[in-house]
Amino acid sequence: MMRKTRGAAIVALGASVALLAAACGGGSTGDGTGGSTGSAGEAVEMTFWHNSTTGEGRAYWEATVADFEAANPGVKITIQAIQNEDLDGKLQTALNSGDAPDIFLQRGGGKLADMVEAEQLMDIADSIDDATKTAVGEGAFGAYTLDGKIYAMPTAILPGGMFYSEDLFAAAGITEPPADFVAMNAAVQALKDSGVEPIALGGKDAWPAAHWYYFFALRECSQDVLNEALTSLDFTNECWIRAGEDLQEFAATEPFNQGFLTTSAQQGAGSSAGMLANHQAAMELMGAWNPGVIRSLTPDQKDLPDLNWFPFPAVEGGEGAPGAMMGGVDGYSCWAQAPKEQCTAFLNFFMQKQYQEAYATAYGTLPASKEAQGIVELPALKSILAAYNEAPYVTLWLDTLFGQNVGNALNAGVVEMLAGGGTPEGIIEAVNAAAAKE
Repeated sequence: MMRKTRGAAIVALGASVALLAAACGGGSTGDGTGGSTGSAGEAVEMTFWHNSTTGEGRAYWEATVADFEAANPGVKITIQAIQNEDLDGKLQTALNSGDAPDIFLQRGGGKLADMVEAEQLMDIADSIDDATKTAVGEGAFGAYTLDGKIYAMPTAILPGGMFYSEDLFAAAGITEPPADFVAMNAAVQALKDSGVEPIALGGKDAWPAAHWYYFFALRECSQDVLNEALTSLDFTNECWIRAGEDLQEFAATEPFNQGFLTTSAQQGAGSSAGMLANHQAAMELMGAWNPGVIRSLTPDQKDLPDLNWFPFPAVEGGEGAPGAMMGGVDGYSCWAQAPKEQCTAFLNFFMQKQYQEAYATAYGTLPASKEAQGIVELPALKSILAAYNEAPYVTLWLDTLFGQNVGNALNAGVVEMLAGGGTPEGIIEAVNAAAAKE
């Protein structure tokens, strides 16, 4: 039977966008109720896990934590940076062991619902500063709201789509981004003829390959079907099969880089992001964090000057609304046993305008605070933000939306099909089998 918390995860995001969503360190020495020091005057220590292991993102958190500690004598935060692909597994182990980090990256969706059901997260609703509430808005907070309680502080909005090199498009004679798959297929062939890989794909990490299925499902399935699947985990509608067929047909044209099944997404110059950074590939389907990752992999570690973005192309006959997007909201949660006053004080601290602007600059992404969005200058991010503000609805990444068990089955099924060992029907069979265990 479905948990009631998962069905509470459909919220409004802004005036016109709907988001379908709810993204070992030691524990705290505080008692969860004290001020800047413990009840006996002892220093309060907290642990903090994030996923930026190198570069400006890591430096941002080190500087922000140092500023917070300077402003809050008696509070000490120990930072642990964990590789993105390893974070969810390590975090789940830590939470289940009862020795979790006090503050950690939160992806939302079914994963958040699972943590709430296990009583592993702190409700921060009554601790959010009024200024932060106004700057972020109800929509982004809604991504982390269940039954009227808020379980994370949003830091970034991360819609996805096609990142591309304007220079490589021009060299291949492509005058405008593909709006549908007729144009996409033509662009793929033109890029092949020009001597570059059309699309970089980090299939080794599974989720980037599965993103292609997610977006085909977004185009094939109506919003009503997506809503229904959120609460029922029923994937019998034919649109789910059609999405797999679309991907299978597109993959047969060989649009992805050679060896994509063994290519990582974000680690090193040979990753899919690295291929864009070094002009070895022209496109990548990814979320709004990608410009920052690409920047870290360019030879001079500066923003790629010709990087831009366009929406995932339309699918003929699809029932999804034109302009619908997929993405997420990154945020940070407090462990249920963390010292509440100090933990929530840190969440409010890094949501101040200056820190949200610094966050957006360091990560090369879109800040959750509307006050800080004026800092966005990259053409790719401006293109995303414009599309986002016009989108009829935004759906959370499907593996996050449906929770860990269903999401892992979905991702694995897509990779198996792309490797030649599975079928569109097999993806749905695996997902339905996983859903039956929920």
